[in-house]
Amino acid sequence: MASCLAILVGGGPAPGINAVIAAATIEARNSGARVLGVYDGFKWLARGEGAHVRELTIDDVSRIHGDGGSILRTSRENPAKSPDSLRNTSEALGRIGATHLLTIGGDDTAFAALRLAETCRGRLAVAHVPKTIDNDLPLPHEIVTFGHTTAVNFGKELISNLMRDAATTERWFFVTVMGRRAGHMALGIGGAAGATLTVIGEEFSEPRIPVQTLVDILEGAIIKRHSQEREHGVAILSEGLAEKLDLAVLGAVEQDGYGNVRLSELDLGRALKERVAASLKARGIDVTIVAKDLGYELRCAPPGGFDIQYCRSLGFWATRFLLEGGTGAMVTIQGGRLVTVPFAEMLDGRTGRVRVRYVDIRSESYRTHLAYMIRLKPEDFEPGRIALLAEAGNLSEEEFRKRFGYLKEGRM
Repeated sequence: MASCLAILVGGGPAPGINAVIAAATIEARNSGARVLGVYDGFKWLARGEGAHVRELTIDDVSRIHGDGGSILRTSRENPAKSPDSLRNTSEALGRIGATHLLTIGGDDTAFAALRLAETCRGRLAVAHVPKTIDNDLPLPHEIVTFGHTTAVNFGKELISNLMRDAATTERWFFVTVMGRRAGHMALGIGGAAGATLTVIGEEFSEPRIPVQTLVDILEGAIIKRHSQEREHGVAILSEGLAEKLDLAVLGAVEQDGYGNVRLSELDLGRALKERVAASLKARGIDVTIVAKDLGYELRCAPPGGFDIQYCRSLGFWATRFLLEGGTGAMVTIQGGRLVTVPFAEMLDGRTGRVRVRYVDIRSESYRTHLAYMIRLKPEDFEPGRIALLAEAGNLSEEEFRKRFGYLKEGRM
């Protein structure tokens, strides 16, 4: 039976998808294999439909490597949501003649690829290419997921513009940045742009944090800037913070096909803006705060040079891995070399789902970011300095310490 490589994309867009598709298609074609591009991720396959595919040739893909988006589109359809969906997917792939499947996506798509490989039991070779701007797949700390670098660079430009606007109009921006449960995107963008401060979920070890804690962090930063006679700033908020709050505070909750809360639909910035502004106004301090969300703007940016080359390597070697008999693994490039990670090693033994890579707040890298932020730190509660801050916040020293003192615990 002739080899036939099917390629599909799951989850959200990320810069570099088309470069993976192009490299995989070219290598498969040069090796004598047929290539089928599957539209809309697992959406149609999970319904047992095999008509939503297109044959891909080298001419179709030879110049798409620098384009954003996905020529095959994408979806969050979960084929592992039921035995019927898995069976439908397996049978549909069989009907279109696929002998190999290359999935491009994040942790949810990787989990679906794992379940599909188990269902097919050797009838279909499956490999996964790690794609997510969130950078949260279980890889070594120094290995980024493709699309992350481009998204951070593009986000840096947008936040730099907001910082200029903030200084020009003397206002604050609270910007919620995509990233699901991990804070890599928020921290990368905030650090690169030199944002006033960045707050990520990994700072809080407890599973739930009071909304008031975030209010106090943001209000403390505004007071600190006010004490320096600077009435503007940009605070970056990782959307993963919302998952640690009482979500009822933020409004109705929607979920995607994998059961994940659609954090991007929750108005975290607005909820915090209202509380911070009201708290300051009650003490006679008027501050203009604008809430914004940042994420969708980043996902379909044209990939930068790093991501293009990175994605070409991923697509090429994922195809070689499959055509040479490999299956059941995520394909990565580490230190310039191919490293395959078996699907089973990606799982969290406690949850049974793909492990999430979080920001290591004990690392020197994170501590560098923190050192450049304007936010309340232990030294701000020393005699002399606390008096200045208390005055700026229209509080007594005792009131200031009682209100904000707990924020210095465990930092740096």
